[in-house]
This record gives sequence, structure tokens and C-alpha cells, in this order.
Amino acid sequence: MTENENRDERAQGEGASPAAPAPRRHKRGITVAVVVVAVLVVAGCGMLAWHETPSFCGIVCHTPMSTYLDTYEATPNTQGVDAYGNEVSNTNSMLAVVHASAGQGCMGCHEPSLDQQMSEGMAWVSGNYEYPLPERSVNDLMVDSDKDGGSEAFCLKSGCHDAIGITSRDDLEQATADMPFNPHTRQHGDIDCGTCHKAHRASTLYCTQCHAEAVDELPAGWVTYQDSQAQIAEM
Repeated sequence: MTENENRDERAQGEGASPAAPAPRRHKRGITVAVVVVAVLVVAGCGMLAWHETPSFCGIVCHTPMSTYLDTYEATPNTQGVDAYGNEVSNTNSMLAVVHASAGQGCMGCHEPSLDQQMSEGMAWVSGNYEYPLPERSVNDLMVDSDKDGGSEAFCLKSGCHDAIGITSRDDLEQATADMPFNPHTRQHGDIDCGTCHKAHRASTLYCTQCHAEAVDELPAGWVTYQDSQAQIAEM
């Protein structure tokens, strides 16, 4: 080896730096993944919480749900309009208004299955829906676990009317026992709660179909059975 070659080799050896550590790409990738997952979880929880509020129904599905949201947000105990454009002499006759006043959200009664939400979402995106949306029965609102108990199990479930001491049909009958015409007696069997109580239009007293004297027992804003049927015919 020549002297020049030896000198060059020594220079390279003296100037060489120790091998740099490999970048911690693996750990950095894990950190990024954890952050992304955390953000998605937080966003998902926020979306789920928003999904439980009336604003979700009014913004995400604004067009088909707008009239329903209007009844929910109506001023209690005043004149108003129902979800189908009918005048209501007292908004308290609509359960949506009463429930809103009690701090209950839409999802307290509306418990759709995942399949139902998906089909409704597709209908909204495609524009293939009725406006305003057709009225649902109490049975339509029930999740599978409630169906065996009927509307009584749904409307009198824990966390709702038990706060005022009403947990059964007997409690309802006792609560209205001082009325000259008690609408909760079982004279004609267990009539479905939704037959009289309406959420987004004026409730009706089913008894007025046959008992003329029951008209005197109509709560403020309620309508007779005949008037209720006329509204249905126009919906």
C-alpha cells in the first residue's frame, strides 16, 4: 500500500462518526395510532351524545323532521300548530311539549333499531320519504324487549312516570278517580295508551266516540274522537 493510500485510510478512520441510532419510527407510529384512536373515540362519544338531543333530529334530518321538532320546541300552554299543520288550542295537549317541559329528549320515546335508522337514513339521503313523516303508533316506537308488554310497558317503564308515583294502569285509574268520567277505567279492556295520547298533535279522548258526556272531561287543547279521525283523514 502506498504512503498516500495509508494517509487516506487513516483520514477516513479518524473522521468516521459512530453509527447514528435508527429513527424510532415504530414507536412514533404507535403514538400516532393511539392519538388517532383517542380522537375517534372522543368524536364518536360526542356524536353519540349529540344523537340523543333534539338538535340532531332537526339538523341532520331537518326536512323530514322539522315539523316534529317544531312541536317539541313549542311554547307550553299556548296556542300552536301540530306537526301536520292543524291548529292546537293548547300545546300541552301534545305529549312532545309536555315531555320537553319535563326535560325529556326525543330518544326517551324514540328507540329505533340500527336497521331502522339505516333505512331511514337512506330514505333521507335519497329523498324518498313522506313529508311530514307519517304518524307512528306506540307499537312502532317499541324496541323488541318492550313488545310483549304492550304500550303500558312502554309508557309506564321505569324512569318515566314513576317519578310521580304512576307505575301501572291501576295507578292511572286512581290518579283520575276524582273525574266524573274516569278515562282510565277498564270498562272496555286495556285500551292502547296511544289511542288517546298523541305526541305531535292534539290528544283525543277515545271515550267521546260513544259517550257524549265525556266531552265535558276534555283536557285543555284535546279534541274529540271524531275530530281526531277527521285530522287523520287529512294527513
